[in-house]
Amino acid sequence: MVDSSLTLAHQQVRGLKFFLLSLQHFVAMFGATVLVPLLTGLDPLVALFTAGAGTLLFHVITGGIVPVFLGSSFAFIAPIIMVKEQLGDLAYATGGIFVAGLVYLIFALLVWFVGTDKIKRLFPPLVTGPMIVVIGLTLSPVAIQMASQNWLVAMVVVVTVILTSVLLKGFWSMIPVLFGVLAGYAVSLPLGLVDVSAVQQSGWLSVPHFILPKFNWTAIATIAPVSIATVMEHIGDITTNGAVVGKNFFEKPGLYRTLIGDGLATSLAGLLGGPANTTYSENTGVLALTRVYDPRVLRGAAFLAMLVAFLSKFGAVLRTIPTPVIGGISLILFGMIASVGIRTLVNAQVDFSRPKNLLVASLILTVGIGGAVLKINHVEFKGLSLAAIIGIVANLLVPDKKG
Repeated sequence: MVDSSLTLAHQQVRGLKFFLLSLQHFVAMFGATVLVPLLTGLDPLVALFTAGAGTLLFHVITGGIVPVFLGSSFAFIAPIIMVKEQLGDLAYATGGIFVAGLVYLIFALLVWFVGTDKIKRLFPPLVTGPMIVVIGLTLSPVAIQMASQNWLVAMVVVVTVILTSVLLKGFWSMIPVLFGVLAGYAVSLPLGLVDVSAVQQSGWLSVPHFILPKFNWTAIATIAPVSIATVMEHIGDITTNGAVVGKNFFEKPGLYRTLIGDGLATSLAGLLGGPANTTYSENTGVLALTRVYDPRVLRGAAFLAMLVAFLSKFGAVLRTIPTPVIGGISLILFGMIASVGIRTLVNAQVDFSRPKNLLVASLILTVGIGGAVLKINHVEFKGLSLAAIIGIVANLLVPDKKG
């Protein structure tokens, strides 16, 4: 009887740990995931549900070994609004999102035929390292903008995350994001930064406003080509995730499978009335900070997202988290991603005394961070997608010689 009780207690503790780790990833992705539908007119609760369902679908397709979370993609905001203004019905936009997901399958097929080895040669550490740095640094202005709304709160969050990561031991050192959010929330309350009126007015349960897609060639032509750019972002995100975890996901489960998972998750979102999905750097930052790489934790976050989509009261509580609290968390998470890029270059012992290495890295960094934009019809290549293309081309064309 004693052994049985101890075992049960141990299982309960493990269950609590799992929940807190999953909740931490859920909090990290929540703000960005609901922001996209708020900007475009889609239902935030549908976005949460499709993010969770899409993440689970991705894990099924990739064999459950890639620790990623898929949330709302910012790349599709402008074309969704454009379709809404042109056709007056967001169902046409979700139809375009459905087709956009299928574009990923074309790229997955291309990767399958070309082979992983040839794809890997396009992305040596000289290219992937600066790409990862670009991911972190291009997100940094967003973190600064949010944190600057109240630097006191943001700094309380930052200091709390640092102290809990460094001073606490065992499991408690693995949930610094939650400690940071709680500390920031506690400081925000007496400062009047928390508005609980939405929580008081919200019901306990609600059903997301799912809508079926409608298809129109204008909407498809406006939205689907965006996938050409987001595929490049996907490659960068999977590269970053692998660098954090210490595994080569290009080989196993294979880049073609991660592309299929991302694409089908986006198509599923389009079928249900949600925004396009993409792999989230916020959650990769949590991985880098906590060093807990178990994909089951991300799947736990996905189940939470689907559950909260029907628990409007809990969703309302999460929406009361002040912006500077999220800004403080983002300052650390986005910086962690940039640091992983630097670590990639150091581990690969990239020799920057060689002119080629200097040129390729500098082009990726300046184009990716500097805000360069290449627009072809309705498709915009900017940030990571444009930096990746230029980096690949430069690495192939610039001759290599010792300085």
